[in-house]
Amino acid sequence: MSVTKQELISAVSKELKPMLRKPEWADFVKTGAHKEKPPVDPDWWYMRAASIVLKVNDLGPIGVSKLRTKYGGRKNRGVAPDKFCRASGKVIRTLLQQLEKEGLLKQEAKGVHKGRVLTPKAKSMVIKASKQIAISKAKKGGDAQ
Repeated sequence: MSVTKQELISAVSKELKPMLRKPEWADFVKTGAHKEKPPVDPDWWYMRAASIVLKVNDLGPIGVSKLRTKYGGRKNRGVAPDKFCRASGKVIRTLLQQLEKEGLLKQEAKGVHKGRVLTPKAKSMVIKASKQIAISKAKKGGDAQ
């Protein structure tokens, strides 16, 4: 059974919640210039951290600049045509630093590319979360028959 990204992000965020500390300013900050309001979900900090872990897993080594582009979006400029805006660098940088402090990410260079990559601890956390989701799906599927 395949695991969707949404389910995996949700499971990984639950594992990250006790490890990371949400800054005081995180309740008031927008995630980018293209957004009109701050996130509504009180646990958005941990969801974004889990999403970043999965992005680094897929694309690593990756840095703040590339992640800003990945999390960016269209800015509504009223009558003027929409334009792409990058996401907030402060949010992404702070999350990367927190994940690095917890030992989930490390800085590495592969050829000309340098940035952060997952540590074995983080890889095992992602694999464990996906296995748990697959097991729970199998149990739900078995009960329905």
